[in-house]
Amino acid sequence: MPLKFFLKLYAPLAGLTALVVLLCVFLFAGLNSVRSQYWHEQFPAPLMRWLASAPAPAHQYHWLKQTVDLRVADASEFALSRVALERLGYGQVVSIDSDIGYRVLATDLSGQVLQLRLAHPYRDVSETIGLIFRWHLDSTTLANRPDVASQIARALHVDVRPLNDRALLPGPDVLDQVAERGLAFYPADSDGDGRVIIRLSDGELYRIDMPPPFNPWAWPVVLMLVLVLGGVLGLALFLALREVDSNLRTVESVAVRIARGDMSARVQAGEGTLISRLAASFNGMAEHMQRLVQVQREMIHAVSHELRTPVARIRFGVQMIEDCKDQASMQRQLDGIDGDIQELDELIDEILTYARLEQGGPVFSLQECSVTDIVRQVVAEQQLIRPQLSIEGKIEDASEAWALSDVEPRYLHRAIQNLVGNAGRYAEGRVVVNCHFDEDNCRIDVEDDGPGIPEQDWEKVFTAFARLDDSRTRTSGGYGLGLSIVRRILYWHGGQAFVGRSDTLGGARFSLVWPRKKPLEAVV
Repeated sequence: MPLKFFLKLYAPLAGLTALVVLLCVFLFAGLNSVRSQYWHEQFPAPLMRWLASAPAPAHQYHWLKQTVDLRVADASEFALSRVALERLGYGQVVSIDSDIGYRVLATDLSGQVLQLRLAHPYRDVSETIGLIFRWHLDSTTLANRPDVASQIARALHVDVRPLNDRALLPGPDVLDQVAERGLAFYPADSDGDGRVIIRLSDGELYRIDMPPPFNPWAWPVVLMLVLVLGGVLGLALFLALREVDSNLRTVESVAVRIARGDMSARVQAGEGTLISRLAASFNGMAEHMQRLVQVQREMIHAVSHELRTPVARIRFGVQMIEDCKDQASMQRQLDGIDGDIQELDELIDEILTYARLEQGGPVFSLQECSVTDIVRQVVAEQQLIRPQLSIEGKIEDASEAWALSDVEPRYLHRAIQNLVGNAGRYAEGRVVVNCHFDEDNCRIDVEDDGPGIPEQDWEKVFTAFARLDDSRTRTSGGYGLGLSIVRRILYWHGGQAFVGRSDTLGGARFSLVWPRKKPLEAVV
């Protein structure tokens, strides 16, 4: 894919994607910041309400202070904002992010504030809940333990069960911690939720299943990010494709106009659009079609004119045969008719060759050939046809070293032959074919000492059926197609044909220039 098209279409989409991804990152961070704050208040809220509901938590849970950082004091002793004090007054649990973790605060029955510092909120709250279970269950008779455990579990929003099945026991590392500390916190094997195992004073084990921890990649968050990303990119792609569709509809409307006969219709796409290259190619095709139609019209007109003269002579000759009284006069008329038929055959050959070259070119089979050999062959053939002239080919030694070129020998032979034959038709006595070849290009100049061509007619001579003398007789030479054929042959070789004035002989100088080596993919 071309780099320019990529930069026009995909680079903006890539840039927009980067911006949307950056937006999603900020949105993700912002949402999780709010969610994290909410979770750090809601997760320890049952624990804080349990502690605050005690008649005198500072005394009832004095043993807890030895394990966790729990403090009970007046609100004035805590540096709290006005919003935090109002929320505490409403009975809400407040979580404040601090340097060492989180401070979770709640108001007890006496109006004092409980503060629990959590370095690792999920683990610390889970272990604190385990300590509360262990303290209460140790203070309860064996028969009442299930009811007490169920009551505490409902209040703290956890699940608790006695571990009577060895299959439910965790690994030995966790059991070692239980034996050493009386409890252990560990993550579940499957879903990552936290669990706490406590060992009572009589050795009975209980497992407490905690609610799930904070998950920044919760499916609603991911779904929202995907919807935002997909929605913005879908909208951008829709807008981009709508522009492309609009431009394509413009091309379609121009194609419809051309199909209806308006050959002058062109696509006005402008520079920098996504289909500017398509519009340029389409306009080039339209111009080529318009030129072909024009050439066809001119050809039909010219051919009808060219055919009229030999057909009229043939008809006249046939009529004269009826009046011939001897064999000699009849033979003269037959020879004239045969010459007219030969002229028609040559005209048809020229027309077919020109039409084939003009309407897309022949199937060129380029091969490495010696251009100097072709030049020498043409010079020798034309010298036999015109012995009264001096036709010579000048090939320098430096050019001879680069004589091999990728050409279609048959058509290149015809192009050179047309130029040399045309020069011989108007030369007074001399025609020179100069060859100039180098590593990159080949150039052939055909010069004569004839009257030359006026500068204002240099382009006209390459127009089909154009004759500078406007004569239509058989002696005027050619049908006005030779130079047009030459230019088209050079076009399909990737070169040019042009005319000028000979500095040495004073007549016309026709030049052929084309690249010496041509890539195969460039061949039409």
